[in-house]
Amino acid sequence: MKRVCIIGISGKLGQYMTEHALARGYKVVGVCRKESLAKLDRFGDRITVYTGHTNERAVIQEAVAGCEGVLCVLVPWGVNGYATGTAQAVLDYAEPGARLVFSCGWHISLDGRDIYPIQQRIFVSIFGTLARLFRFADLRDQEEACRRVFQSDTAWTVVRGSDLEEGESEGLPVWSHHVGDAILASNITRRTDFALFMVHALTDPHLIRAAPAIVSCQSPSALAHRAD
Repeated sequence: MKRVCIIGISGKLGQYMTEHALARGYKVVGVCRKESLAKLDRFGDRITVYTGHTNERAVIQEAVAGCEGVLCVLVPWGVNGYATGTAQAVLDYAEPGARLVFSCGWHISLDGRDIYPIQQRIFVSIFGTLARLFRFADLRDQEEACRRVFQSDTAWTVVRGSDLEEGESEGLPVWSHHVGDAILASNITRRTDFALFMVHALTDPHLIRAAPAIVSCQSPSALAHRAD
């Protein structure tokens, strides 16, 4: 892995992924809106940035050219299929054989075997309804984006993040195939470690065509699982 593209590079997760990718010696290119370029000033000439919305197909096509890996933040902004457009552009234009790693939340399910706490089901239902009502976001858009990824024949991974918090790295998160597994019960991960797992997934063959749900390796549920 020599060259990676980060779709949504200016966001908090994108910036953390940039740090981790540069630390591994990768050449990093990214996509972000022109008005967000200033957020990336600290990286200077260590990265190359293509400006545009992440669902602009021509921008994605140019950015992913020659990249062996693509890290993509799927954000369901608005109600016009933003996440779906982003995912489809990556699927259509990424290099053959490239590792594609997408981010989303626990509410996405690969096989329908996840078991969600009632509090989480209520939150997702209420937030989803209000977000669509005010045309802020559409969780169904992220679901459709992931459905297309799951059905593709690319070397994809969809990393499903727990609740996130800021703070120093606690190390590579642990993961399980299904929400509801005891190891995930703590439902918390440092945002920098979510990014760390995304970058790690680029070179982990066990994660190809998998949708790992992650949690901090230092969370009580992860430590309890280790003790068992």
